[in-house]
Amino acid sequence: MLLAHPTGHYRFLTGIDPYSCGVIADPGYQIVRAAFACLLPWRQGFERIDEHLRTTGRGREAVCAVELRSPAPFTMSGFIAFNRTYCELLRDWNLYVGEYNPVARTNVAPVHQPPSEVVLHAFSYTVPAAGPMRPTLVVAGAGELREGVLEEERIIRPGEDSAEALREKATYVMQVMTERLCGLGGDWPMVTSVNVYTARLETWVAEEIVLAGTGPARREGLCWHCTRPPVQRIDFEMDLRGVATELVI
Repeated sequence: MLLAHPTGHYRFLTGIDPYSCGVIADPGYQIVRAAFACLLPWRQGFERIDEHLRTTGRGREAVCAVELRSPAPFTMSGFIAFNRTYCELLRDWNLYVGEYNPVARTNVAPVHQPPSEVVLHAFSYTVPAAGPMRPTLVVAGAGELREGVLEEERIIRPGEDSAEALREKATYVMQVMTERLCGLGGDWPMVTSVNVYTARLETWVAEEIVLAGTGPARREGLCWHCTRPPVQRIDFEMDLRGVATELVI
């Protein structure tokens, strides 16, 4: 379900309590992505978001997407516990729209040089557009977890790494990306960044499943992050964005 954020100047595709499935800027606005030059513990990262938004004349309600990095994949119960704390902060910031969390999210665990605690890697927010421009959007991260429900029995072929299992996992995640993109009212020509998060990316998976399904966005290639999804026994995650402005702060 695509809902309007009344003060954030974007619409969001409803997801589950910890995150929405994606966001798209309202006409007359654009989504800007800002990455941190130095990673901060996630709570301090939100304080830095607050400072940055004030310098741009935007309020907290403009935050529409967050990217986290974790020390290692959580157990399912650990992930649910972290999400509870994370959602408390979003509520303290009055970011919820009624019962819905509008903020999209990706949370993954780097294989190399992992942080010692959960850190904030990047965030996205809306600003008025300087002139006419194509819509900008962010599709939240998703792994091979059926329907995105946080239950271990919904993980597709957990612990399996055969070619058949990898194909099933990657095919499912690409399907989710396409559904979310379309659910936002977007399409592949709008996408400027295709991101894959997995500890091992087979060339045939990248070519036959990911790039083959991205249509015109294939010219952008894909960005492989050598990371693990945020929950143990999930192996393959993706997210997408289509933005015109990216910053490092």
